Amino acid sequence: MMRDFDLNLVRTFVLLYETRSVTATAESLHVTQPTVSYSLQKLRRRFSDELFRRTGGGLAPTTTAQALYPPWHSALADIESAVSGARSFDPSTAQARFTLCLSDLGELSLLPRLMAALPAQAPGVTLTVRPLDVASAVDQLGRGEIDAFVASPLISSQRVARIPLFSEGYVGMVAAAHPRLRGPRVSVPELTAERHIAVFGPTGHEGPRRALEARGLLDRVVLEVTRFSTLPYLVQDSDLVAMVPRLVADVFAADHPVRLLELPMHIEPAQVSVYTRHSHARTPAQHWLTGFLTGHLSEPAIRESLRS
Repeated sequence: MMRDFDLNLVRTFVLLYETRSVTATAESLHVTQPTVSYSLQKLRRRFSDELFRRTGGGLAPTTTAQALYPPWHSALADIESAVSGARSFDPSTAQARFTLCLSDLGELSLLPRLMAALPAQAPGVTLTVRPLDVASAVDQLGRGEIDAFVASPLISSQRVARIPLFSEGYVGMVAAAHPRLRGPRVSVPELTAERHIAVFGPTGHEGPRRALEARGLLDRVVLEVTRFSTLPYLVQDSDLVAMVPRLVADVFAADHPVRLLELPMHIEPAQVSVYTRHSHARTPAQHWLTGFLTGHLSEPAIRESLRS
């Protein structure tokens, strides 16, 4: 049965599944859209199934397509691993631009680490950073509009590869001259007596809200904002208490008159990951980018930078 089956159709199918777009698939394969459409027609005849239906949000896979994707994706990944040595991208001489999506936290705490390492490793590489919209990031990645995104929500979509970077805990943050909280730690009774400012918007950072709720302190929240980046400006001249991811809290403490406090309760840490296209769908340049991001933002790299 396999003698007359074109294995190039496997790659076309997998890319269609991941991008949900004929246009993006054609661009990835460096062929025309009619070529991709013709390949899809051949697949439909082979399996007597529509495989993908057009919807307002792109191509939606049928049940048959959903069953085909895991083994075909796995097969392509094995082939990619076998031939990856033939792919080349020399960052020391390449002229390339990559587009990343980062949250405001990522721009504050992660982007400086990348920019510090980039000139020495890839002097001709430039970055464009776009705001992270978790709801659309997977589609943006599939359509080729971005090369990668870093996020704390755990996204389990089959259409993207997730590479864990690090877990991030939380600390309290108050004004340097806070009238009551003086030491390096804060107790539950002290937290209960204070007024709080909270960030409840970003997906993936639900830990502080859950901790406040578990202690019955939601009624002590007097201000809610949508971005962590506003917190030092709101805290430094007030008596408010904020719960902030530890990595960016260090950035705030270095640049603002605020102090960091160890908290008295466990807060579920945020799991930060980089999301990219699957290995078989990446260009050689994107393979390098993925290694660059994981090499400088993984937990060992973060720990080492904090010690230095």
